[in-house]
Amino acid sequence: MYLICSDSPIWDRDRKLFSTCFENMVLGFGPNLVTIFMIIVLGYKMRGYQESRVTRTHILMVFLLLVPIFGACASFFNISLLIKDSLHGHISKYHHWFISCSEFVLWMIVVLFIRCDYWSLIFCNPVFCFWWIMKVLLEVSHVFTIFSSSQAIRSFTEGFSISAEFMFVIFINLVRIMSLPIEIRNFDSLEEALLPNAEASEIHINKKKIGFLGYFHTLTFKVVNPMMDLGVTRQLNFQDLIEPPTELMPSSCFSIFLKFWEAEYGKNGQNASLIKVIFHAYGWPYLRVGLLKALNDVMNFIGPLILNRLIWFLQQGSGHFDGYTLAILLGLSSIVKSFLDTQYSFNLMKLKLKMRASIMAVIYRKCLQVSIAERSKFSDGEIQTFMSIDVDRTINLCNSFHDMWSLPLQIGLALFLLYTQVKFAFLSGLIITVLLIPVNKWICTLIGKASKKMMAQKDERIKSVGELLSHIRTVKMYSWEYFMANRIMEKRAKEVEHLGTRKYLDAWCVFFWATTPTLFSLFTFGVFTLMGHPLDAATVFTCVALFNTLISPLNSFPWVINGLIDAFISTGRLSKFLSCTEYTSQLKLHSTEYEHKTIPNVEMAIVFSEADCIWSSSEDIGHNIFLKKINLDLPKGFFIVVIGEIGSGKSSLLYSVLREMCQIQGYIDFHGSLAYVSQIPWIMSGTVRDNILFGKEYNARRYGDVLKACSLDDDISLMIGGDMAYIGEKGTNLSGGQRTRIALARALYCGSDVFLLDDILSAVDAHVGSWILHKAILGPLMRPKTCVLCTHSSQAISAADMVVLMDKGSVKWAGYLDNFIESPYSTIFMENDQNSTQALEQSLSNSACSSGEINHIISPDGEYIVVSEEAHENIEIEMRKEGKVELGAYKCYMKFCSWPIVTVICISAVLMQASRNGNDMWLSFWVDTTSGTKDSAEFYLVILCIFYVINSLLTLIRAFSFSYGGLRAAIEVHSNFLKNLINAPVHFFSQNPSGRILNRLSSDLYTIDDSLPFILNILLANFFNLLGIAIVLSYVQVLFVILLLPFWYIYQKIQ
Repeated sequence: MYLICSDSPIWDRDRKLFSTCFENMVLGFGPNLVTIFMIIVLGYKMRGYQESRVTRTHILMVFLLLVPIFGACASFFNISLLIKDSLHGHISKYHHWFISCSEFVLWMIVVLFIRCDYWSLIFCNPVFCFWWIMKVLLEVSHVFTIFSSSQAIRSFTEGFSISAEFMFVIFINLVRIMSLPIEIRNFDSLEEALLPNAEASEIHINKKKIGFLGYFHTLTFKVVNPMMDLGVTRQLNFQDLIEPPTELMPSSCFSIFLKFWEAEYGKNGQNASLIKVIFHAYGWPYLRVGLLKALNDVMNFIGPLILNRLIWFLQQGSGHFDGYTLAILLGLSSIVKSFLDTQYSFNLMKLKLKMRASIMAVIYRKCLQVSIAERSKFSDGEIQTFMSIDVDRTINLCNSFHDMWSLPLQIGLALFLLYTQVKFAFLSGLIITVLLIPVNKWICTLIGKASKKMMAQKDERIKSVGELLSHIRTVKMYSWEYFMANRIMEKRAKEVEHLGTRKYLDAWCVFFWATTPTLFSLFTFGVFTLMGHPLDAATVFTCVALFNTLISPLNSFPWVINGLIDAFISTGRLSKFLSCTEYTSQLKLHSTEYEHKTIPNVEMAIVFSEADCIWSSSEDIGHNIFLKKINLDLPKGFFIVVIGEIGSGKSSLLYSVLREMCQIQGYIDFHGSLAYVSQIPWIMSGTVRDNILFGKEYNARRYGDVLKACSLDDDISLMIGGDMAYIGEKGTNLSGGQRTRIALARALYCGSDVFLLDDILSAVDAHVGSWILHKAILGPLMRPKTCVLCTHSSQAISAADMVVLMDKGSVKWAGYLDNFIESPYSTIFMENDQNSTQALEQSLSNSACSSGEINHIISPDGEYIVVSEEAHENIEIEMRKEGKVELGAYKCYMKFCSWPIVTVICISAVLMQASRNGNDMWLSFWVDTTSGTKDSAEFYLVILCIFYVINSLLTLIRAFSFSYGGLRAAIEVHSNFLKNLINAPVHFFSQNPSGRILNRLSSDLYTIDDSLPFILNILLANFFNLLGIAIVLSYVQVLFVILLLPFWYIYQKIQ
């Protein structure tokens, strides 16, 4: 600024306004460059659109062109005056050239783009409209300069140019308000609020998407008012919420994110970076939000500057007009900052919602796409942690990344403004701050290491909890509760050890963050006084305000570094999981490409040719081939039995068809669609009918045939609600045989072309197995289909069309049943054929009873009679608390922290705030004294140092007390929860899904471990800070109490 401005770079003490150079360069030239950049970028983005939101009319085009042309003419006339002054030997200052030329270029660019078909997509863009309003507001100071100028011609032309800007901003915003909602764009905007408009008179919220809203509605979130009115009358439910816009729908976010992930994965494979994908998917909207952040940061320092002028005005006792103007500007700066801060937070939250939805969906898709071998590399606890903790840490990258450039900007501006007040004395405080940065960095590095170890132990603990919940009935039966609980507590103890390390390191961070601003002010004022400069009220309180603006950046910077470290750790963990090898080929429900291209013989259902398979792609291929040189043709419509010893490769043969194994040589192809029933069937939470239909359309006759073929009729008749009875999570309230038969019924009802059944007969009784074999596998429902059954049942072998013998991962023998009977292997596997025949006869006789017992389900004409139309759920609905948080919850948490620690925390917080207010009051007393001797300055400095030492000690006590109390509460909460969990009756686990319980022990417990103490610490600090400010203001000015009470009531009612 000094290189361009020959006079004062910021403030003109004679005019009591910003200097002309500052107005032209910072408030004029800078915003002009930003506006030019925005127009060019928006024009580049919108160049592909051939239509505009607003219909072109003659009058409209006249106004659109006249305003920019008049502005360009005024700017050109200013340039002409500068040229004329130069020709007459007058030296024009550089800042006049900068502002005039930039205005002319800006108006010419507006004229050029206003003639494009997509002009409204540029100039009616909400970001652009908002910025132009801010640009006009920044010209307010220049308006006062124009009116006070003695150069009439220059004042007239500059005033005309500002008037053109004012008219243009009014015009484009009127166009936005009157425009109809036309969805012709693909990019995000500030106007697309999360909640749409509604009928406030009816206090009803209609579910409809948000269209083209007025700018005022966007700024004030007026569309939320109907829902707030409804929330006053009763507790809001999910149905009261409004459907979000398309851009926030998970399906839309997922499709966009998946496209970029697949491109990154295809380019870098196992080294794919999640951060790059996030940048490519959401980089531009994220940078656009950064503009609001930059404006908000700048507005942080407008208040202290105006406060400086206001205090100086009060000291000088100037005219009332100046005081009123400064007071109004001080209020307006706070209002504008509030709008900017709210819009930044809202748009950043929208972006974080998109990221969360897309990353969660991609993780869920990956769980379904990876093979069993790849999936086994990650425990259930790790995947739970991915979705409950790592995703949150990753999306917090949005805050941390903007803060990384924002905080240095705020610190730099604050230091520059401090220099304007106390000259080079601020360097003493800066040196102390710089010396503390390596300390904070070292602490943050240790915190990152402790966090990584803590997350690893958390994965192990959640894995153990998942094992406990999965086998809770077995654990209860054998009274192993305390053994399992001790295992979990051991892992929790290791986790708490690293959590404690992190907590106490955080305490040191809090100590340095809280004491740095106080230390900064102590050294700055001390050096400034010792340099011989007197302290006045304007300097002191402006510097105090600037010190307060430094508190947040200095306090947040280590947290930002820590947040970035956590985010990078979590993105690395997620990238590793998302980079797992997926299926080598895609299974299709109705595959026709293999019919004539890959499978040589169209009569074959499955073909193996020289196929070698391993379980994991990371294994040593030469030594870990499990399926070796498989050559096998399985014909269509055949019942094929796969036999062999345990571990011979029967199940692996089916997995190779499903692409669950890694195929390294040869090929494996199939014809049509597949249905697979595993040894351990998967049952989802829902009714019996839901598990069988599995999304298919309900057909009563086919449904009844399937139930009869799978021998489920007797079981359904005994269930409360029949086939609408609710099955617990993973089928916990069903027997193993019932789960197998439901899974088989699901496959039969689906009607696939090829059935792969993995030893399903071993899970049912002999007579039920005979019924399933002859009525389901060999029955009419599967007669035209191909069925591959892995089994040890000689009864199934007797009924097979083809037999495949596996041995040590290879096909030892394959052929038709007649050939198998003649082979030497038949004596091994069919020696109990006579017994199987007798069992068959017995099962058939039992089946007669079974068919007679299901008359109440199957009517004489064969139609299925629905037992119940309503689902009988035994899952307990999750309890939801309404209203305010009960006082007992706070008491319970404080009890976990221990009352002595709570007392120490409160007393230290009160005394810390008292010492801080005493420090400020001592500064005020120092300024009011008339003595300026060196001895008196040293005396005041000594007292100031005493206040600083007391404040630092109390800060240290509060920080470590809070860490110890939070750690103690975390231990007590987990211990009590686990104790109640293992002592809960069995039906508790049937009524509460394991996912709900795991959430309590993962994300909810993480909140108690980490987030709750952090938030409570901030709440306590802000509460006592506000209380201290209120007490000081009430002491200084009693009228403040009269203003405080109504404002307290208004804010309390709004909140």
